Amino acid sequence: MSAQAQRRIIIAQDAQALAETAAARLFARIEQTPHPAMICLTGGTTPKPLYNLLATPPWRARIPWPRVHWFLSDDRFVPQDDERSNAGMARRAFLDACAPPQNTHTIRTDVATPDEAARLYELELHAFHPMPLESAPLFDFVLLGVGSDGHVASLFPGTEGAAETRRWAAGIADAGLAPLVPRVSLTLPALCAARELLFLVSGEGKREIVGRVFAGDDLPATRAHAAQGETVWLLDRAAAPPNLKETG
Repeated sequence: MSAQAQRRIIIAQDAQALAETAAARLFARIEQTPHPAMICLTGGTTPKPLYNLLATPPWRARIPWPRVHWFLSDDRFVPQDDERSNAGMARRAFLDACAPPQNTHTIRTDVATPDEAARLYELELHAFHPMPLESAPLFDFVLLGVGSDGHVASLFPGTEGAAETRRWAAGIADAGLAPLVPRVSLTLPALCAARELLFLVSGEGKREIVGRVFAGDDLPATRAHAAQGETVWLLDRAAAPPNLKETG
């Protein structure tokens, strides 16, 4: 079955409905997981309303925080108190207030190079998931956005990172878009090892790239789909091309 055939499309009325729908899907996936849930977060501006929502009633009271582990799809190689840090944004929005510190697993940026940070993050993931990715999903829920060029996490079109098939994480020396700082990113094999992969897409500025992905252009976002689970594209109405219809 093609990646396109596997996608489920949900169109929310606006940004608030987008965040509410994403929170409901995240919570449902945690509820369905008998073991401690492994959740992979993304950066950027689109997920911030969702993260803020998780820190407020009723979601804060509903989520079983002690049995949820939080990871990152990627981060900029800057200190976490830098405004460009994905980890810093997520921690300020909800993780520091809600999650036990030992359940927050961020990418280290206090080491010498992005490659070293990637190696250490992959080792941490292996400690939680010592089996091959093909045998069982790594994450219960992966949240992703899509860049205007079709990148996901920090995997930019036409780069070595986007083509990596062996490693679970990679150092990214050159970012394809601003901010132009080195990064560390999970690779497509790791991101796709998910029980649910949820794309969160908002705003008219993303409409063109969504159309390109659904037309099958060779982009990281086109190739990103849950290998053993469900792939969902959750868009607000502004981001949805006119001919895009909800499915199943």
